Amino acid sequence: MAELSLIDDIRAASRLMVRELGFMDATVAASGYPPSAVHTILEIGIRGPMTSGELGDFLRLEKSSVSRLVRKLIDCGELKETPDEADARSKLLSLTAKGRRTLEALHAFGRQQVRGALAALTEAEQRTVCEGMMLYAQALRASRVGETVAVV
Repeated sequence: MAELSLIDDIRAASRLMVRELGFMDATVAASGYPPSAVHTILEIGIRGPMTSGELGDFLRLEKSSVSRLVRKLIDCGELKETPDEADARSKLLSLTAKGRRTLEALHAFGRQQVRGALAALTEAEQRTVCEGMMLYAQALRASRVGETVAVV
């Protein structure tokens, strides 16, 4: 079992990262959108079309929150809905041309933010950060769903 001081140090680092990444601001990544909208654009852009249900499961948001979020992004011209050919009862969400431009801007912003942070570290430290963050993220998910983490 991890000791209390280690747990508190990790919690403090997590809070600091949230603040430094701008997630305490009303909008993030110079986008004018809240974090949930930014994550929606990023994940649909990276993973491709998905249903609102899939989006909610992936982002861990409630159905009502996803519904409002999707409606706002459709109204803003970032997302579009199209019938799902595999299931006529469902609609797939995908990025519009505007959404793809926003996605590219989000990637550019995020990459620059990470590039700036990594510039202060050696190559070995950069790899350590990447591996540690991946392990921690996997462990958080595993803890939530009751699985064991596979060390890679």
